[in-house]
Amino acid sequence: MSNPRSQPSSLPIPSRNFAGSNHTEVAKPPHHPDTFSVVICGESGSGKSSLVNLIAGANMAVTSGDAGGCTTTTGVHEVLILNETLKVKLFDTVGLNEGPRGTVPDKVARRILKRLLRTSTEQGDLHLIMYCVQGEREIRTLRQNYQLIRSQVKGKVPIVLVITCLESHQPEMEDWWRINERTISKLGMTFSGHACITTATGPIFVPRRTQSHDAVCELIKQCRLSNNTGHHPNVVIFGQGGAGKSSLVNLIAGENVAKTSVCLKWEEYLVKFGGGSYNIFDTVGLEEPQLGIQQYLDAVENAYSLIQKLERQGGVNLLMFCVHADRLTATLQSDYRLFNEFLCEKKVPIVVVITRLENEVGEMDAWWKRNKDTFRHQEFDVDGHACITAIRGNRPERYEQSRTTIRNLVKEFTADGQKRTRKGGDNLLVSLIQKPIGLLLGKSRSKKDKIDLRLTKRCGLTPVVAKQLADRIQKDVGAT
Repeated sequence: MSNPRSQPSSLPIPSRNFAGSNHTEVAKPPHHPDTFSVVICGESGSGKSSLVNLIAGANMAVTSGDAGGCTTTTGVHEVLILNETLKVKLFDTVGLNEGPRGTVPDKVARRILKRLLRTSTEQGDLHLIMYCVQGEREIRTLRQNYQLIRSQVKGKVPIVLVITCLESHQPEMEDWWRINERTISKLGMTFSGHACITTATGPIFVPRRTQSHDAVCELIKQCRLSNNTGHHPNVVIFGQGGAGKSSLVNLIAGENVAKTSVCLKWEEYLVKFGGGSYNIFDTVGLEEPQLGIQQYLDAVENAYSLIQKLERQGGVNLLMFCVHADRLTATLQSDYRLFNEFLCEKKVPIVVVITRLENEVGEMDAWWKRNKDTFRHQEFDVDGHACITAIRGNRPERYEQSRTTIRNLVKEFTADGQKRTRKGGDNLLVSLIQKPIGLLLGKSRSKKDKIDLRLTKRCGLTPVVAKQLADRIQKDVGAT
């Protein structure tokens, strides 16, 4: 063993013998409502115990220097993370795939893990599962254990993937995910998040180990926020790059929580005001397709993954279409239809937020009075609007007025946390996308053509872009 056992910070847990083996199973400790419970599971030797120590910043769990397993009981460790603002209870489980002669036979390990996951899920005591895998493992071998985990929680608990042993991966550890993400999706594995890390010790690994600690703690933080989506309305902000989406998030929050720079994936923020809490999602900016097809497709696919994630967790309560007042381009209609018709099937209230009106002559709402007919002629069917500035600048009174306006809009359209289905519209595109994948192949090729045609006619995409987007979404649907 590479590290000696150190005394855990948690109290001793009663244990009992597991029938049919000499393995001792640790009984589940009492649940504390202010504690975020995380089960860490995976193959023997995948680095589960080392991950516990990484999160804790101390040697709390026994680790092994070889590929075999060293965990013979379900260890429980309570730690404080994020500057001691969050108490986390880590369940270090017995390794899977040991074989009949392993430290704990695989059949026994699976039975114990099933019981822990099922019981904790039923009692509401489990908040997150970390599926720990070695970066060098063949991707296809991960599916069996993933299916076992998912079968016990049945979508009620988020599962994240933590890839270990990446201390030598070049150029960046995160590149592992970029290389393997599509394969993971094709194999039907869906995760609520991921972290590419190393738990290696030693002076040369300090930078990457620190990066890994921060990445895992941030993953826990984000999943804790996501766990609240069943209780708080979900508001998705979308629009072109530079429209002011991140600044809008900060305006609503009343503080700078979002970085006002280019983001590569959607970001989630828990915002509280007026006695309520809201999950605000800042999406990747939709660039002009002709200026960068790849970037445009990536942005739409990223938005699609967000909407699908939220649909599994209660749905989207409000869409906010963020529009720069001086950039009324032809692609605005395409962006609007992609989110309203393609991603949300016209079932989610949608409001348009006009930004950069700090220098508007007269009242900011005068902009809407001048331009609302243009929106109507372009078939922008919105439920409400707000004319604002998200820049304090030399007009702080307009900035505060804008915060009041936008917060009232959020409260109005998320009242009682309920979605309101809007009538009308043809949902052929989404209905075709969501049909079983078999119907989109072989003899049903004509249905695939209808998807491309729908994207071309309704969303204004070129045939090339429409085909590539339809192919991407089709693959994502087939993998879920």
